[in-house]
Amino acid sequence: MSLCSSQTRMFADEVLAAYRAGRQIAPLTRLEPTFSVADGERVGHEVARRRVAAGETAIGRKIGFTNRTIWEEYGVYSPIWGPVYDTTFHDVAGPARASIGHLVEPRIEPEIVLGFRAPVTADMDERAILASVGWVAHGFEIVQSLFPGWVFQGADCQAAFGLHGALHCGPRTPVDGDSEAWMAALTGFAVALYRDGERVDRGIAANVLDGPLSAVRHLAGVLAADPQAIPIAAGEIITTGTVTRAFPIAAGETWSTEVEGLDVQPMRLTFV
Repeated sequence: MSLCSSQTRMFADEVLAAYRAGRQIAPLTRLEPTFSVADGERVGHEVARRRVAAGETAIGRKIGFTNRTIWEEYGVYSPIWGPVYDTTFHDVAGPARASIGHLVEPRIEPEIVLGFRAPVTADMDERAILASVGWVAHGFEIVQSLFPGWVFQGADCQAAFGLHGALHCGPRTPVDGDSEAWMAALTGFAVALYRDGERVDRGIAANVLDGPLSAVRHLAGVLAADPQAIPIAAGEIITTGTVTRAFPIAAGETWSTEVEGLDVQPMRLTFV
């Protein structure tokens, strides 16, 4: 049984109040045992409407839990998504500093970010999606959990804007020329992640639903099945999910990456 309109508004109130106060709440699935992913989508849309009404602009989306190697760790076994806003997106070039004091239990995720020059629809395969990509970049998504201890279900994550906190996007590499080379690169790259100069993990493209283009294809299908969602449009920025495991971060730490097999700049962020 799905949520009624008043319940959807009530849960949206809870999520937004927690987000704006920088505090945590009990998982919605604990408050309402029948709370489903579809309910999470409805709450997420209501939260997004309120954030836009308050002055934020949705400029793209994040896809979460595309990395199948971490599903067992979190107990979430399918991807989620949430909006990326002009207030949460940051273009960075070279070493940079980033504030995380407003986020709860933040974690870092090295990701591949795609900028679209043409729309994407659910009937498109990876090659057609690549033809719609205008640029590729490497970035850090900073995720947060409104639910204590990172204990939740997928429906909770969907309601809480896909756990999105911030997206720091590195320099953009235009996608042009040999499409075969880009297909190979986007399915064959690797990213090594470092904390204060010490490597903590390394991940490969295949972790992310077999590659970023496949992650976008999955998202396009999910959006098509959601009556309140709109398809991926030209001009959108989409970050496609963490290549490595997600790690807790703290002020004073410097996190950096090395990227193999993909023509994007590495990242280096110091948190304050």
